[in-house]
Amino acid sequence: MPDTATLNSEHAVRISESAARRISQLVAQDERAGVMLRITVSGGGCSGFQYGFELDDAIHDDDLTFERDGIKVVIDETSMEFLKDSELNFVEDLIGSYFSLSNPNATSTCGCGSSFAV
Repeated sequence: MPDTATLNSEHAVRISESAARRISQLVAQDERAGVMLRITVSGGGCSGFQYGFELDDAIHDDDLTFERDGIKVVIDETSMEFLKDSELNFVEDLIGSYFSLSNPNATSTCGCGSSFAV
């Protein structure tokens, strides 16, 4: 099932199957009702901006909501300016498992992939 944006954003963040599966596992372990993954962008990191991932049970007035396979991802409007047309993945490799964003807006990224420049 393709992902959709509640506010029908033309530059939606896509959610990969692996990311949806992992979010579903994390939500099942959380005791709060209505939990979803929140993605934020803040200043910092070795490249200028950094991604943040956390479970949240609240949707704010400036949030965009994306959905795939029954899971929800929320992103505030300010962060969304940096994340347009990105894809959220969940990666499992030798260095560990982690959420990763394929971000076409980033002009460079750090080696760990958690920070970027525009």
